Amino acid sequence: MSANETAIAATIAKDIAARPEQVVAAVKLLDEGATVPFIARYRKEATGGLDDAQLRTLGDRLTYLRELEARRAAILQSIDSQGKLTDALAAEIARVTTKAELEDIYLPYKPKRRTKAEIARERGLEPLADTLFGNRSLVPLEAAEAYLTDDVPDAKAALEGARDILAERFAEDAQLIGTLRAYMEQRALLRSRVVEGKEEAGAKFSDYFDHAEPWSKVPSHRALAMLRGRNEEVLSVDLELDADAEGRFKPAELMVARHFNITADGGPADQWLMEVARWSWRVKLWLHLSVDLMTRLRERAEEEAITVFARNLKDLLLAAPAGSRATLGLDPGIRTGVKVAVVDATGKVLDTATVYPFAPRNDVQGSQAALMALIARHRVELIAIGNGTASRETERLVTDMLTRIPAPKPLKVVVSEAGASVYSASEAASNELPDLDVSLRGAVSIARRLQDPLAELVKIEPKSIGVGQYQHDVDQHRLAKSLDAVVEDAVNAVGVDLNTASASLLARVSGLGASLAEAIVAHRNANGAFAARSDLKAVPRLGPKAFEQAAGFLRIRDGAEPLDASSVHPEAYGVARKIVAACGRDIRTLMGDSKALKALDPQRFVDAHFGLPTVRDILAELEKPGRDPRPEFKTAQFAEGIEEISDLKPGMMLEGTVTNVAAFGAFVDIGVHQDGLVHVSQLADRFVKDAHEVVKTGDVVKVRVVEVDVKRKRIGLSMRKDGVAGTDKRPAPERGGKPRGKGRSESGGAGQGVFGAALADAMRRKS
Repeated sequence: MSANETAIAATIAKDIAARPEQVVAAVKLLDEGATVPFIARYRKEATGGLDDAQLRTLGDRLTYLRELEARRAAILQSIDSQGKLTDALAAEIARVTTKAELEDIYLPYKPKRRTKAEIARERGLEPLADTLFGNRSLVPLEAAEAYLTDDVPDAKAALEGARDILAERFAEDAQLIGTLRAYMEQRALLRSRVVEGKEEAGAKFSDYFDHAEPWSKVPSHRALAMLRGRNEEVLSVDLELDADAEGRFKPAELMVARHFNITADGGPADQWLMEVARWSWRVKLWLHLSVDLMTRLRERAEEEAITVFARNLKDLLLAAPAGSRATLGLDPGIRTGVKVAVVDATGKVLDTATVYPFAPRNDVQGSQAALMALIARHRVELIAIGNGTASRETERLVTDMLTRIPAPKPLKVVVSEAGASVYSASEAASNELPDLDVSLRGAVSIARRLQDPLAELVKIEPKSIGVGQYQHDVDQHRLAKSLDAVVEDAVNAVGVDLNTASASLLARVSGLGASLAEAIVAHRNANGAFAARSDLKAVPRLGPKAFEQAAGFLRIRDGAEPLDASSVHPEAYGVARKIVAACGRDIRTLMGDSKALKALDPQRFVDAHFGLPTVRDILAELEKPGRDPRPEFKTAQFAEGIEEISDLKPGMMLEGTVTNVAAFGAFVDIGVHQDGLVHVSQLADRFVKDAHEVVKTGDVVKVRVVEVDVKRKRIGLSMRKDGVAGTDKRPAPERGGKPRGKGRSESGGAGQGVFGAALADAMRRKS
């Protein structure tokens, strides 16, 4: 390993609280093509047990630091080719640890277009600049007289050229730039103002018409809201620094002067140099650093937004499955009717229909009769109702119908239909359901996502699922990379049934991808179900590496090899059989026998290839073979008679499902077509810094209505038991919620992302 790679490993080790040798091992595996889920699950001995979160961070830092080293080498080569590389400069370049610091040092040596300073040098004015900088007792106008030429007609022109030369030097001083950057980080304000004449058109941004707060403390959602307002030409967004400072010179200007030992009360040249320092700050340094801070503000805001999205997506993907039971899916609609689909326990479509219980047909009896016939014919156990337009009306229809069905009655559940319309029109849906009308595919998706949310949601582009904030405003490459990692980790944490999984689900399995997933499905369709994991090797183009990466995450139920139904990797079957032999039992009778397995000493089965972590994992898997890490299924029961926002009254206690979580609070579906917001100060009878500490997407919670604004469709909720409003002094509790209904865009009612209705009111409720 090179010295650079060793240094990178040491740096990453500190970042993820690990030992350098753990990082080195993980980097080697990643470079060899191993995936994060595979390394985290099956290479614990090599990495010392690094988990998937550590490995994801390791991968990101590895990319950054390798790019940093490549840039460092390029800069050294560039400066050396100019004949300007000294030992001291090389040491300084070797010392820096960020790309920003590296670029600061490179700035004076960076090839640039012909500048005013370069023109002044060509006109012979650099000696004048050096003389005035070195001898503060000189009178600038008198000194300039010695440098007049055809190109420099008078002393004023000469001094302007000398100023341009010195200003360029000042603005390229890496130490000064670092000092000023740190000062701005502490003192700069982000200021937004409405563009004149845009007050009415930009009303959704009214909270930012005249708003300022410290750059260092602007939360992600407010930063992105202001930046969107600027992009829509409603707001002007700028940085301010020491706007109220008194005195002839601003603090930043004085910092520039002090850095070069320039004093306002010195000789004539000092007076002139003070103006050069001021000009350098205002024309060069302020512009450069303002752009830098605004860029970093956006990156910081995007990073937080992506983190929130990823965390919510993970919670949604790992939500409890209702299980493999015949399910009737209802995609509510009024004029166009309620779309109906029945799927069997494996998700196969058995029947479809469209019923018209609402205006203009109002065929309630006929609709209920049709649904009852489908339930009886297919022995339906679950009814999934999409939560869009007409959801509560459809739920009421189903509730009334169920009173006429003898026990055991199907269980009705309201299901998020976010992304269902996207799936219906997708290529994946066309391939899966080629003979089914697009309008009915949504009902199929709603039914399947109740059975197994993970298996169905992987078919939808993650950012269309609707659990993020400002997902269309952030870097799409970074967003996609982060969300893809979440999906990959979720799929592999749960495991995939090799004989029933769709190509979309298989594509997310470690080591596969879309092409191999389609090859597996084609092989399965042509040759029947896989009898063993080893049969995967017969799939065209699926080589040894892909098999190694994928096999442990694929399950075969009721196959010839019982271990194929577990997360034990085929490479470790020998260890598992040693364990079984030590018990003197058939593997099928031993699997699940916790008492017998706990009596074994794991150390007995450690060998040269498999260490204690792997042996312990095998024992745990034999104890609970094929265990699902997802929680037990449960659903919220919406209150009868509470179907519209106008039905809500302060003080009502209701049950709901958390649909989205941000740092400032949680949105809860209480069955009125409009999510309510539990602000972070109302989540618990204690101080809560981040809503994720208390709730996650998919949680069923009890809430109390504290505020209802029917006109603006805002609902304030509380989970506090003491009945007291929050007293923490955090700025701007956002409120409101995202509207429910088909075709809603991310901008929602307020046009500011899925949190639009909440963020439009962002600055009004001071705690």
